[in-house]
Amino acid sequence: MKALITGASSGIGRDIARVLAARGCELILVARREERLRQLADELPVPCEIIPLDLGTRENCVLLFERTKSSGVDILVNNAGFGLYGPFDEGDAQRELAMLDLNVAAMQLLMKLFLRHFEQRGGGYILNVASSAAFMPGPLLACYYATKAYVLRLTQAVYEELRRKKSPVYVGALCPGPVATEFDDVAGTSFSIRQMSSGRVAEIAVKGMFRGKTVIVPGFFMRAGTALSRFVPTKLLLRISYRIQKKKGK
Repeated sequence: MKALITGASSGIGRDIARVLAARGCELILVARREERLRQLADELPVPCEIIPLDLGTRENCVLLFERTKSSGVDILVNNAGFGLYGPFDEGDAQRELAMLDLNVAAMQLLMKLFLRHFEQRGGGYILNVASSAAFMPGPLLACYYATKAYVLRLTQAVYEELRRKKSPVYVGALCPGPVATEFDDVAGTSFSIRQMSSGRVAEIAVKGMFRGKTVIVPGFFMRAGTALSRFVPTKLLLRISYRIQKKKGK
């Protein structure tokens, strides 16, 4: 099998590459930082193609698909994304729109292009990396939380469309809680609760994908928390969420 992984230069994307490589999957690694991609490719025991590319533009997303559609890709891991911390009315609008372009537009466009391609080929896997943030509003990380809610709901809706027509293509959403990655530095936050390792999250993600799970939430306590949040009144949930996010600010 062959997998294309976006955002592969660090964190969850990098560790999903390692887990898939250990299963014998050939890889196409995509991210902006070429040196990081080369370092990762050099350590992996499988053939790797690296594509240094900024997926923040729709033109580059189409370019990536056109470049790789004949490469025998079986798995798309839509992982590229970043977060921004701070009050909405003080945020940089251009940075927020850039986040929407990467977290939402690039994810959706690549998902659509590869989904059509996989259906024509008779099968494939698409794993969209969302977050436990998708299950609730996130004051002080408002735009980031909203992007992840979009990823989750789009994935679930497309799953049902595919199920009803008995499509051979898998789509699923990975929704991890706090993970020890570079997210903190980019978003300007510091998690105040225990984080899972990105390696452990990657192992759970790959197992869940191959088992056909639609929504993958790593960790018992995170699964319990997301389930319980459905029964908490919205205004109370907002207050709790705000207090948690406030502790993250650097």
